Amino acid sequence: MATIWAVVNQKGGVGKTTTAVNLAAYLAASRRVLLVDTDPQGNATSGVGVDRRNVTSDIYSVLVHGESVAAARRPTATPNLDLVPATMNLAGAEMEMFAAPEREYVLKRALAAVAGEYDFILVDSPPSLGLITVNTLTAADAVIIPLQCEYYALEGITQLLEIIERVHQHLNPHLSVGRVILTMFDGRTNLANQVMGEVKSYFGDAVSPVVVPRNIRLTEAPSFGQPISQYDPRSKGAQAYEQIAKELIADVERKTGAGAGSGRSDSRWWRRGGGGGTGAA
Repeated sequence: MATIWAVVNQKGGVGKTTTAVNLAAYLAASRRVLLVDTDPQGNATSGVGVDRRNVTSDIYSVLVHGESVAAARRPTATPNLDLVPATMNLAGAEMEMFAAPEREYVLKRALAAVAGEYDFILVDSPPSLGLITVNTLTAADAVIIPLQCEYYALEGITQLLEIIERVHQHLNPHLSVGRVILTMFDGRTNLANQVMGEVKSYFGDAVSPVVVPRNIRLTEAPSFGQPISQYDPRSKGAQAYEQIAKELIADVERKTGAGAGSGRSDSRWWRRGGGGGTGAA
C-alpha cells in the first residue's frame, strides 16, 4: 500500500507546491507515484505540464461527485508519475462537501481504492486550514511541512500544528509530522540561520538536514510545465529535492522493515513535549 504524504502549510509562498511537485518527480525516478492536487489554483497541475483548460475530470469530481480517483487521474510527462489535477471548480468544493456524511473522510476513501497501485501518494494541499486540508490530513500517513526561512513563516506554525493535533486526536490517530523542509534558504543572512536554529530546536530530527536554497531555476521551472528534475537537474535546487526524496524513501523502508508505520516515530511533534508546543495528545 502507498505511503501517503500531505504537503501542508496554510501560508502561501513558502514553496509548498514546489516541494510537492519536485519530490513527486524525484520519487518517481524509482517508485510509482501519484500526485494529487487539492489546491484550486492548480499550480501542481500546471507544474507537471498539464493544461488545466483541457482537464475534464479533476479532484473536484472526486470530492463532490464521487468520481473515482482511477477515472480522474492521468499520466504526466514524467515516467511513473500520475496526477489527479485540480481546476478552479474546486474553489467552491468545501461548501458543497459540508453536508456530506463523514465529510472529513472523502479523500481518504477515494485514495484507498488506488493505494495498492502506488508506492507514494503526495497530496498538495491548499494554502488554508479548511475542510479540504482536513481531508488531506485525515487521508495521510504523515505530513511534510515546507517552511520558508523567514520570521513571518514561523507565525502561523502554531495554528497549523493545532490543526494537525486535532486531526490526530479525532480523525487519524496514525498521523505524524514526517518532515519539515526549510525552503528558500539563504545562509548569508543571520535571520535564515536563526529561523533554522529555532525550527530544529522544536522539531528535532523531523527537520530535513538538507535545506532548499533560494534558486532561480526552481522558480523558472513551473513556467515551462516541468519539475526541476527535467528543467535543470544540475541546479542546486534540484540536488536538494533529490536528496530529500532519497531521505523519504529511506525513512519509509526503515520503518516498514521494522514493522512500523511510514512515519518516523521519534519525529512526532506531540510526543516531544517541548519548544512551546500546542500540548500533548
